[in-house]
Amino acid sequence: MPNDVLYLIIFIVSVAISSLSQVLLKKSADKSYKNLLAEYLNPQVIFAYTLFFISTLVTVYAFRYVPLSFGPILESLSYIFIGVLSVFVLKERITRMGLIGMACIVIGVAIFAL
Repeated sequence: MPNDVLYLIIFIVSVAISSLSQVLLKKSADKSYKNLLAEYLNPQVIFAYTLFFISTLVTVYAFRYVPLSFGPILESLSYIFIGVLSVFVLKERITRMGLIGMACIVIGVAIFAL
């Protein structure tokens, strides 16, 4: 596997990690806490922010070979990851418009990749 493809995969994994972190933060925000400190210093929030930090490090590492112009395009995949994760983690439903939006994102990423 060429280095370029490997680093693209690493970048996409980083986007997936970041998306998981966002879904975990949303899940944590839906809960009630006894005070403000417990709201921000609970294991789920700390884990989610740790994932964000790891995602940032992985993204910086991936940019060794991924062109800078690909960054925003690959980051847009987070909308798809979040949509899919929200179905499984948050038990949300994907609407028809949501599916159309995800399809537009995938088509846009595919066109740019060509």
